[in-house]
Amino acid sequence: MKKQGIVIAITSGKGGVGKSTATANLGVGLAQRNKKVIAVDFDIGLRNLDMILGLERRIVYDVIDVMEEKCNLSQAIINHKKAKHLYFLPASQSKDKTILDKDKVKNLLERLKPDFDYILLDSPAGIESGFEHTIFWADKALIIVTPEISSVRDSDRVIGIIDSKSDKAQQGYEIDKYIIINRLNPDLVAKQEMLSCNDVLDILALPLIGVVPEDEKVVGATNNGDPIIFTKSSSGLAYDRISRRILGEDVPIQTFENSSGFLDSLKKIFGIRG
Repeated sequence: MKKQGIVIAITSGKGGVGKSTATANLGVGLAQRNKKVIAVDFDIGLRNLDMILGLERRIVYDVIDVMEEKCNLSQAIINHKKAKHLYFLPASQSKDKTILDKDKVKNLLERLKPDFDYILLDSPAGIESGFEHTIFWADKALIIVTPEISSVRDSDRVIGIIDSKSDKAQQGYEIDKYIIINRLNPDLVAKQEMLSCNDVLDILALPLIGVVPEDEKVVGATNNGDPIIFTKSSSGLAYDRISRRILGEDVPIQTFENSSGFLDSLKKIFGIRG
């Protein structure tokens, strides 16, 4: 029996923290290691992933068209131009997130699992409708968090939702969850103007799978539809290392900073002892 693909939900507590950027770059990173990957954009109504991948002009059908049987699955799937093992299923720009249905999402994933090694779901943020439908059937979850109090607080809420409302949770199991800290600025951490990695992990209490530093080249890469992982920039190399860790490689995690931050003040805010 052929091994079924692994469904990884890439999510966050709030929007704008780099979730779609992470999905695109990790998709490329896994595909570069000869894994057949499909990135599915479930951020219905926004549709950013297609632009980051440089595929917006190739869209004819979207994921909602597939689930509503307006087209075949193969008609909606787009192959990436550079990463030939990476495929993309776009979101609908005209529909609302409330259109997502758990059973239809499950049916779609069951159709994708036999053909792909990894199915990456670009999930709506945890504070938005549609989030629960996306994480419901996930095998693993990568939670993107920026080192600021609001992002950490919202991510903590998302972790609670995953642990209580996913299909695995309802069956008494736990989804493997990992943290990616995005846009870390070592200078601000040293000045105690930004949370450190230890601060974030102390509050969220989940394993860290990678740190992506602040990188001014990301904006240009996004605008050009060329994922930053294709470059040798600091953030591109960070995504490459995370991809290798997803595959089980023992790659040391670079945190880019030495400061412990200001966790004591945070503990007071969050009411955490010890």
